[in-house]
Amino acid sequence: MRNYLPFVTATVLLTITSVAPAADQAKSARMGSGLMTFDTVPGWGLRPDGSSALGPTHGGVVIDSKGNIYTSANKGVVVFSEDGKVVQEYLGEKYSNIHDMEIRQEEGGEFIYGARNANAEGIKFNAHTGEIVLNLPFPEKSGLNLKRFSPTAITVAPNGDIFLSDGYASNHIFKFDKSGKYLMHFGEKGNGLKQFNTAHGMTLDTRYDPPRLLVCDRNHQPKGRLLHYSLEGKFLEVIATGLGMPTSAAVQGDYVSVPDLHGRLVILDKSNTIISVLGHNVDPKTRVNFNVPQAQWIEGVFSGTHGSYWDRDGNLYIQDWNVSGRIMKLVRVK
Repeated sequence: MRNYLPFVTATVLLTITSVAPAADQAKSARMGSGLMTFDTVPGWGLRPDGSSALGPTHGGVVIDSKGNIYTSANKGVVVFSEDGKVVQEYLGEKYSNIHDMEIRQEEGGEFIYGARNANAEGIKFNAHTGEIVLNLPFPEKSGLNLKRFSPTAITVAPNGDIFLSDGYASNHIFKFDKSGKYLMHFGEKGNGLKQFNTAHGMTLDTRYDPPRLLVCDRNHQPKGRLLHYSLEGKFLEVIATGLGMPTSAAVQGDYVSVPDLHGRLVILDKSNTIISVLGHNVDPKTRVNFNVPQAQWIEGVFSGTHGSYWDRDGNLYIQDWNVSGRIMKLVRVK
């Protein structure tokens, strides 16, 4: 284990130059510290009339090779250009309730993998056509007798193996091959060292060779933590604790962004030291709160950060768990 550093030990810089609701002409807010300092882009992703294009959000964010930004909402997946305009939508029952996403360039195109908690499955679909090419329901061959299956996270190994975390139910992580064949499962619910209390987020941690699974154990007591597992399902170590409620993780180079439902996002370096904290909602009435309407959004203040992703320039896109549907662009300060 290492770096048992609570988030409060990191240096935080948050300059809010306006507290006007997002629907107004808010000014940019600066947040973060050092190499990881960002400016918000007010109104990014809103329609010309100032309304949200998303509807309620409880999902993730990914970016394709062309720079388009995909964010999952309860109603489906909405695709934005880099300047925040809607360029595509995949809506309806087949694409609804995608709680977490990953994107991969493979033979045959770019594909999005999604964990659908309310629909009890994982899916894989073509990012540019929407064609669903794989469904991953509960694997009966596991021999488990579960009362509920509610996947919250998904990721993909270099060889195409798929990992699907049953974070809202059994807390097992299921491993499939690239064709969807069940291979194994590991983990269980609890507060022990090798147990998960809501294995909510998961990604392939490419900061290491060979890559590892990075798991966000959101409700582990006393506070949320991040863990490493091998791709064979072996526990490796706890890499950070004291993170509140970590919901997901996105890796770029030596850095990983970790949204926290308490209304902030932390960035860790390769030593898994927190080097920057973006935002820090000090209002207990609006943090960890789904029901903050758009009229009450404040520039530079999150209410329940849930998903994030880096673009090629090191900018961040962050989604709030939010009744009105909030996605924000943060531009890295050079």
